[in-house]
Amino acid sequence: MADDFVSIDVGGTTVRVARGRADGTVEQVVEFPTDSHGGPDDVLGRIAAQVDAVCGGGRPERVGIGLPGTVDPRTGVSHFLPNMPGNWRGVAVGETLRRRLGCEVRTLNDVRQHTMGELAFGHGRGRDRLTMIYVGIGTGIGGGIVIEGKLRLGPLGAAGEVGHMTILPSGPRCGCGNRGCLETLASGPALASAAIRLLDTGQAPELYRLVGGNADRVNGKTITEAAAAGDTSIREVIATSAEYLGLAMANLVTALHPDMIVIGGGVSLIGDMLFEPLRATVRDRVRMFGTDDIEIVPSRLGDDAGILGGLASAAFGTEA
Repeated sequence: MADDFVSIDVGGTTVRVARGRADGTVEQVVEFPTDSHGGPDDVLGRIAAQVDAVCGGGRPERVGIGLPGTVDPRTGVSHFLPNMPGNWRGVAVGETLRRRLGCEVRTLNDVRQHTMGELAFGHGRGRDRLTMIYVGIGTGIGGGIVIEGKLRLGPLGAAGEVGHMTILPSGPRCGCGNRGCLETLASGPALASAAIRLLDTGQAPELYRLVGGNADRVNGKTITEAAAAGDTSIREVIATSAEYLGLAMANLVTALHPDMIVIGGGVSLIGDMLFEPLRATVRDRVRMFGTDDIEIVPSRLGDDAGILGGLASAAFGTEA
């Protein structure tokens, strides 16, 4: 199946498998539960079966797979997938699928794969030698760094873990073991936790109305709606998260001076209430040079960044 590539986007709850082409055309997509409690062999076996299904029994040219954690792109071995039950340490993901599918398999961290999607088919399409920072904000915060058109991975494929930059040295304990990581301050759960505290203490009447007092219904959508409806306390929570994010981005801007910062993931859907204070913080904190030429924008690809990134990885490697 020359010129047919397969993309696999593995999440903690859902796996998406797509067949497509090097121009970003997606021919077919299937989605199924990860069900990782069965262990790596079971998950990889079901993934391989779905690849066979979307390819009609044929062999794809190459496969790109993104995994939610640390995976070595050189060896295809996973090291730590925090949201995947089962023992994923030292699993030869790439080699297992290569033997099963009979073609080359390229592995990346999921957010690095999203970065490839944005580079090849989103804001980076047609832009030569682009330097770009991609930040995915959802349950956690991940990222990818592109320098002059090349995704920088580092020796273990872990370069770009912007969510684990220290922002508050004595801040909340992070799942990684550090304190005050950006992820503890500006991720979806961090935002929801702050909003729920306001809900429980009577400081967010519009949010209370929207969720009927049920904290389980507090999410990015209801938080955004409450802020737009007049909950100033919720707007302040969003602005504080944006400021923390801006501090992290200002540090990266000072170090890399990128052409562009792209924000993806569910939290990015908050829109201008997030982006305006984020941009203002970057302008205020970067004093060595002007930042007016640095674009800070939401992803163009949304939920399709992972699928398109897998196609880009399979077709081009880590260069778009």
